[in-house]
Amino acid sequence: MFNSQNFGFVKLPDECTTGSSIMPHKKNPDVFELTRAKCNKLQSLPQQIMMIANNLPSGYFRDLQIIKEVFLPAFQELKDCLQMTTYIMEEIKVNEHILDDDKYLLIFSVEEVNRLAREGVPFRDAYKKVGLDIEAGKFTHSKEVHHTHEGSIGNLCNDEISVLMQRVVKGFNFSGMETAEKALLGR
Repeated sequence: MFNSQNFGFVKLPDECTTGSSIMPHKKNPDVFELTRAKCNKLQSLPQQIMMIANNLPSGYFRDLQIIKEVFLPAFQELKDCLQMTTYIMEEIKVNEHILDDDKYLLIFSVEEVNRLAREGVPFRDAYKKVGLDIEAGKFTHSKEVHHTHEGSIGNLCNDEISVLMQRVVKGFNFSGMETAEKALLGR
């Protein structure tokens, strides 16, 4: 949707899209559509495994070997999804001037109310003034945003998020898993 002609927030790389079967201007986001489908398929694994193991009285039965047919290929599919998503996110182009379009003029109405309130205008009066300006077609604003709360455009907290992500990834102990895998394979 954000890549569509109506929105134009981002542009996907041409090599990751195909043309529409009927609309020559449309670029279908194939990578995202296929990744979405593959991720949905991966999310169905617990249900598939449960259904394969369903009705087993106890212990090991040959039925369980079928689990490998759905379980083991899932790791490569997940890896493929992560690689493609990483690739396309590095190649995606963000329309940095989208807010210059007049159709987004009113998106800054709250910013203007907040600016007036910061300058001492009572919030109710600022709210009413901006509303009346909009109705009269006289609304103007600055496009500068001064957000500072956590997660806002002015304070994304990327460093904190990165540290937390690294802590979570280290918790998986992938090196221990890789060592165990090598020992099993006799390497």
